[in-house]
Amino acid sequence: MRLRGFALELARGPGAAFRGGERLRGRVLLDAAAPLRVRALVVAARGGAAARWLDGRSVGVHAVSSDFAAAETYLRRRQTLLRDTGETTTLPAGRHEFPFSFQLPVALVTSFEGKHGSVRYCVKATLRRPWAPARRARRAFTVIQPVDINSPALLAPQAGVREKMARPWCGPRGLVSLAAKIERKGFTPGEVIPIEAEVDNACARPVRPRAALVQTQTFLARGARKEKRTVLASGAGTLVGPGRRARWRGPALRIPPVAPSILQCRVLQVSYSLKVCVDIPGTSKLLLELPLVIGTVPLHPFGSRCSSVGSQASFLLDWVPGALLGPLEAPPAYADVVTEEVATAPSPFPLPPDPGLGLDGPYLAYVQEFRLRPPPLYSEEDPNPLSEATSGHCRTC
Repeated sequence: MRLRGFALELARGPGAAFRGGERLRGRVLLDAAAPLRVRALVVAARGGAAARWLDGRSVGVHAVSSDFAAAETYLRRRQTLLRDTGETTTLPAGRHEFPFSFQLPVALVTSFEGKHGSVRYCVKATLRRPWAPARRARRAFTVIQPVDINSPALLAPQAGVREKMARPWCGPRGLVSLAAKIERKGFTPGEVIPIEAEVDNACARPVRPRAALVQTQTFLARGARKEKRTVLASGAGTLVGPGRRARWRGPALRIPPVAPSILQCRVLQVSYSLKVCVDIPGTSKLLLELPLVIGTVPLHPFGSRCSSVGSQASFLLDWVPGALLGPLEAPPAYADVVTEEVATAPSPFPLPPDPGLGLDGPYLAYVQEFRLRPPPLYSEEDPNPLSEATSGHCRTC
């Protein structure tokens, strides 16, 4: 056997991930035990999304199934390492390396493996020899497109209000209302989602609030859609008795290691939501759903300050009347904001001549020294009287 080994390696390790716009580098390894005749050596990079499922239905006594399938291509690159010119190339015995490189497109979809579809990327090398079957080597790689949760749309708080007229099996009817909010829409794996809710139970049966983090996989093909939902984390609160209103600080749901949100693919989508519900005995539950976006770029320490105070205050006042709002606090005193160090800072004027003096000092500590001098006190006497020699008029005129 003249060909002892044929493999493909990427410059990054098996666990590495790429993103759109980067360069994919690797090499093809060929080990020949004897001089080897080769016609061509080609490397191709492919990637795309695909979805497929079967839906069965009964027509009389027969079962009919419909096949739904769709595909979308994101990456198609090809590079020839040994060109097929019609004549064979003889490689000497030994080990040979053929490097290759591809520029990935900027717009790529994150790799994903779902119930009825997937997004996959791979590199395949094909070695063609005369009078011999083609030899192939394949290597899959992962693409993760960044999703930055520091955008204003993902930093905005999320809230909602739902109510329902409960009709239990026994007892009178009553209105059950639910109001819930979270601090923002965007999160990353490993973060904790704090939940605040208020339950108003006006029915004759006790109710229980619950919360769950849900992943929804949506597959699209031929105008049809197929969904698969998975509960990633959940928790429940205590019972709220009849005729009572209770504030509920729900369980802190920690986001497990999951794929980021995929919303721009026409074949499959991956979305997340926080579902807060109230279990009502004898009737269907009251459900409130808050959409979430799972990203890859974590929250910047300054990101929580990006939204204006006014927008946050209007959110707290508008999302539900009187819910989760305590008494308003008085504004801080001026002395608590402006410290004495600033008020009594020594004046920098006059400054000693120093050619190496920079502008790295605290500017605000010196602003107070730029004042206008106060006007002189009013007096009937002229502080600068004119002498008789310089005056051309009589002093009695």
